[in-house]
Amino acid sequence: MRASIVIRTLNEAEHLSDLLAMIAAQKTDGIDIETVLIDSGSTDGTVEIALRHGARVTTISKAEFSFGRSLNRGCAFSTGDILVLISGHCVPVDAHWLQNLCQPVIDGRASYTYGRQIGDDDSNYSERRIFAKYFPETSAVPQEGFFCNNANSALLRSVWEEHPFDEELTGLEDMELAKRIWNRGHKIGYVAEAPVFHHHREGWAQVRRRFEREALALRSIMPEVQLTPLDVARCVAASTVSDWRSAMRNGISSTSKMDMLRYRWNQYTGSFKGNHEHRRLSQRAKARFFYPEVSKKADQDEWLKPLRRTPPNEG
Repeated sequence: MRASIVIRTLNEAEHLSDLLAMIAAQKTDGIDIETVLIDSGSTDGTVEIALRHGARVTTISKAEFSFGRSLNRGCAFSTGDILVLISGHCVPVDAHWLQNLCQPVIDGRASYTYGRQIGDDDSNYSERRIFAKYFPETSAVPQEGFFCNNANSALLRSVWEEHPFDEELTGLEDMELAKRIWNRGHKIGYVAEAPVFHHHREGWAQVRRRFEREALALRSIMPEVQLTPLDVARCVAASTVSDWRSAMRNGISSTSKMDMLRYRWNQYTGSFKGNHEHRRLSQRAKARFFYPEVSKKADQDEWLKPLRRTPPNEG
């Protein structure tokens, strides 16, 4: 059994060495590992780092780039039976990440799995709470529904060959594919035991654009989704106050109150811009995709407290 780890990159030099070192440190039960980089024009030494670590590298031009097209090119360039998709700024927490992420696919319990994501010490606390909401500490294999995330995922190659990623979407190509194959009877699995540190270094405009493009893509996946200006105001207020209270309870001081407010403002105004032309959304669907609430257990999760990432050579 071969797993091809496909890394989509654009100027990921800051964390790529750590990622590749952790890939080299993986302990697997008979899984042969191939590492593939699909780069879209890096100028910071990303490609050179990948080559030094023995990765196979292919490229896609910025003019051709879309999230789905880039992944399709990277997957086509690879040779593995399982396609492991990971962001260039995500780093596995331990040496068992790959085996745990792939095992449900190997066992036939799921065709598409995704693993846990955790923020680091420098992550905005509001984003760490989003991670806690969507990537809890308990696995679900298979899960209910079609949520999935390609920052840390594994997909059976034969399924991808029959159902490639949508190349026209502005984002959420993972959830769109998961919905398509889920509707055809395939299982999606969430693997909490395959965590990665997800490093985001974004300015406020980048945060806003990320949520805007994801909301725009969601229009194609769930055309009933819509946020109103009142929803935005309520979500910004409720999520910010909830973040402040949670930070106080957990002794978090790494993110200021103002930066939590700024994050939530850009999250919801970006989401509104991306999907405000939609028809009315059911209250339940709004809560699932846009509301800030997390479970009490997730809110108290140890991963929400300040973290110190284990160096790759100690993983």
